[in-house]
Amino acid sequence: MTQDRNPDHITLDAKSLRALAHPDRVHILTLLRRDGTSTATRMAGEMGINSGSASYHLRRLAEAGLVAEDTERGNARERWWRSVYDRTVFDDLELARQEPEATLAYLQSVVNSHQLRVQQALSTLSTLPAEWQASLDISDWGLALTASEAQRLRQELAEVVERYQRRDGAQAADGVRAADGAEPVVVMAYVLPVRESKP
Repeated sequence: MTQDRNPDHITLDAKSLRALAHPDRVHILTLLRRDGTSTATRMAGEMGINSGSASYHLRRLAEAGLVAEDTERGNARERWWRSVYDRTVFDDLELARQEPEATLAYLQSVVNSHQLRVQQALSTLSTLPAEWQASLDISDWGLALTASEAQRLRQELAEVVERYQRRDGAQAADGVRAADGAEPVVVMAYVLPVRESKP
């Protein structure tokens, strides 16, 4: 399968999936997407790893086409890196069957990254203005759905998020610009089949 490459997302193929089957690489990609360009040294400091490890992971991500050197910054001693895509899509069931270990490692790394972001948000909650404290939502709903209904729900949730999506202050597809006072918000959604044991 070829990679679906367009300006805003990449659909993982076997090479990029294997590159992301490491929690530090998922974390690096998250930091680059959140904060913009950075160096291995800066990311290593934020992640609590050494700069040699960060450089190694950046090279693996670059080989997979997920990050690229920012040639407009840096010099011979300091390399700056950027994320090539705003988001990652992994929806190839055949690839998941062919690469079960890489799939599980990638998904676990993503979940760990999400948990870290939730903990970071909760740790700063009391310092936020009241209207932002009121906007926080951590909910779950138990539903009884067929597989096709679950897929439809996932698609409908994605469509809602896409209506609100803004990129760099640019005009959204629905013609509405981000409002004054808009701040970055992360929306995480899980549709998880639950196999409950029967009595």
